[in-house]
Amino acid sequence: MKIRFGYVAMSMILEDCSPSKTITVANLSKIDEEAARVNKLTSLANINLTNTQRLLYHNQVHDIKVFRITSKLVPLGTHPITQNWDWLNTVGDKLELLGLYVKNNGFRISAHPDHYTLLNSPKEEVFEKSIEDLEYHCKIFNRMGLDSSAKLVIHVGGCYGDKISSIQRFINNYNDLPQHLKNRIILENDDKIYTARDVLNICQHLGIPMVLDIHHHWCNNNNDDIKGYLPAIFDTWTHQTLVPKIHVSSPKDDKKFRSHADNIDPVLFLDFLRMTKNLNKDFDVMIEAKNKDLALFKLMNDLRNIPELHFTNEASIEY
Repeated sequence: MKIRFGYVAMSMILEDCSPSKTITVANLSKIDEEAARVNKLTSLANINLTNTQRLLYHNQVHDIKVFRITSKLVPLGTHPITQNWDWLNTVGDKLELLGLYVKNNGFRISAHPDHYTLLNSPKEEVFEKSIEDLEYHCKIFNRMGLDSSAKLVIHVGGCYGDKISSIQRFINNYNDLPQHLKNRIILENDDKIYTARDVLNICQHLGIPMVLDIHHHWCNNNNDDIKGYLPAIFDTWTHQTLVPKIHVSSPKDDKKFRSHADNIDPVLFLDFLRMTKNLNKDFDVMIEAKNKDLALFKLMNDLRNIPELHFTNEASIEY
């Protein structure tokens, strides 16, 4: 089976290449003229898009085809203070060029809306803001010309004192979403509330692909053995055009177990990898370590001496 590796949002190797440059609402408010505000925002967005293109060039050179773009590509893109800024058309040409490069080179692109995107919130205003944030991401992917294989990873949300009711509220709210949002959403288990089994049940009920986060499972599992759930988790991707994807990170230490370490523990990862052997299914791995692409290259190097692994390029193996 083939396994590809990717990383999140920015490089630790490329200098001055942040794709998330922004400005605070307070500082933007100090700019009196509307035209000057728009110019400032447009300048930052153009820098972010240029740096995203640099990241894609970097990834292409190193065979990294799995990549998560930042949610901060457009500074303050969903804030009311930018409502008079037509960012989608202002930077649309650059988004289209990015998308063309993505498609021509076979990248798998995703995004992970921030933690305040809560589809199961009992507060209507939070739910509406969550939809607005999902729409923002969809506008970016749509303008890039990316089909529904470009996914948005979200969590189920909060517990709000009643887990069963909160799951049902997620299901009800998800069912009310427009189809173009449903087509892009995939669900991930979290490290405190919704276990892999919880999320799998929701995904099976709604027909949503599931992203297994193995670190989150170690933090929050109700003593479930993840090996027994892997076939069903991978099967949630059956009707998708892309293979299943998992998230991988390692605990920082025993006291900060939920926090992400700088790199990936190769022993822990190899233990998980061996669980997948009998599935004989290709899948992709998103590395969520602090060291980003450096962590990816380090893991590849750490795995080099494992006899059963065959390296096909700098960021892919066959097992």
